[in-house]
Amino acid sequence: MTAPAPVRERQTAPGTAPDTAPDAARAVSPTVRQTARRAVPWIVLAVIAVLIALFGILVTGGRTGAGIPLDPANAAPAGTKAVAQVLRAQGVDVRPVTTLDAARAAAADDATVLIYDPERNLPASGYRSLAGDGRTLVVVEPGFAVLKTIAPEVSAAGSPRGPVPSGCDVPAAERAERIDPRSTPNTKDVVLPGTFRVTGDGVACFTDAGGRASLVRTTFDDSTLYLLGSAAVLTNDGVDRLGNAALALNVLGAHRTLVWYLPSVGDRAVTGPPDIAALTPGWVTPVMLLLVVVFVAAAIWRGRRFGPLVIENLPVVVRAGETREGRARLYQRSSARLRAADALRVGAVGRLATIAGLPSAATVQEVADAVASLIRTDRGRVRDVLLDRIPTTDRDLIALSDDLAELERAASDAVTPAAPPTSGPTGRMDV
Repeated sequence: MTAPAPVRERQTAPGTAPDTAPDAARAVSPTVRQTARRAVPWIVLAVIAVLIALFGILVTGGRTGAGIPLDPANAAPAGTKAVAQVLRAQGVDVRPVTTLDAARAAAADDATVLIYDPERNLPASGYRSLAGDGRTLVVVEPGFAVLKTIAPEVSAAGSPRGPVPSGCDVPAAERAERIDPRSTPNTKDVVLPGTFRVTGDGVACFTDAGGRASLVRTTFDDSTLYLLGSAAVLTNDGVDRLGNAALALNVLGAHRTLVWYLPSVGDRAVTGPPDIAALTPGWVTPVMLLLVVVFVAAAIWRGRRFGPLVIENLPVVVRAGETREGRARLYQRSSARLRAADALRVGAVGRLATIAGLPSAATVQEVADAVASLIRTDRGRVRDVLLDRIPTTDRDLIALSDDLAELERAASDAVTPAAPPTSGPTGRMDV
């Protein structure tokens, strides 16, 4: 075997111009239109990001920095830090807690327990465990289920519509005289004021013209129970209106200890692991649908045809013989003699079928029979050359190659008519 021939570059003769074919590749600067087209995907992504941000603002209502509603440490409009500080200044021990166990421990003696549970984390049994022992319960904005548990004679009646006078003989309400239970624009997204209708023994205070009360005093398991329909009476943004501050300080400051209880997720009853729907925020599904639509649109947009193929001249010219020699060296290096023999036989069978006038779909056996009849030799010998012989050494492979070449030569000679003999020169010309 010989060493591989080096790749030769195409050269031009001295004094001749280089090849300048019209289809030669040329480097050109991108136009403004091409630059703009390349920037389109980034512009689309920026627009999608802006749309998602706007969607998030719409879903969350733009609430930023509001803090925890009615938290005594929250100085935001929805917090109640102002009321808590004034109560502490008056000698009331304000104890913020977030779990039922901590609330029971903090309210061991007679105390006032404020409960604000907009997420409905506290079960009905929690209210019963906090009642009794001379405690006063103040439940802010209770829901339907809570009212059914702690005050069945009281029902929800809708939102308040304006400032209302006390209209009852409850001392805390009489001192306040007049309150404004409506929420302010700064807190209406976190507090939902409400009113009550009383059908039993409860005392309704701050009742409007429609008979709806903003404060109800009743009893629950030997405890005095206040139902406050509007958290805006306690918030930093609403406590300074009319008699809101007086009502808040007199109701919450009745005892020397005030347990400020905001139930958390830890107070929920354990009923098994939550499902994915319970853990997924409500905005996830619309955002996922939006992303799917964007993905499909981008796939359709970017999946179009890329345009016609561009013909580019190769930098070098490689001869077909070098490719053949390189493949032969690969076969030799991997000792793939049978694969090399098959390659030789495939080419020989195709050429022999053409010589014998057989179609390209003819089998090897049919080609062997036709060639044997054509050159008038033994069919077994032709079949051995075209199909049966297995070379085990390089010498066997070379011998098989020679036999294939000899077989093609004999078949070609058999179908080529003999040329007529020609006379040699005689030294004279016939006239």
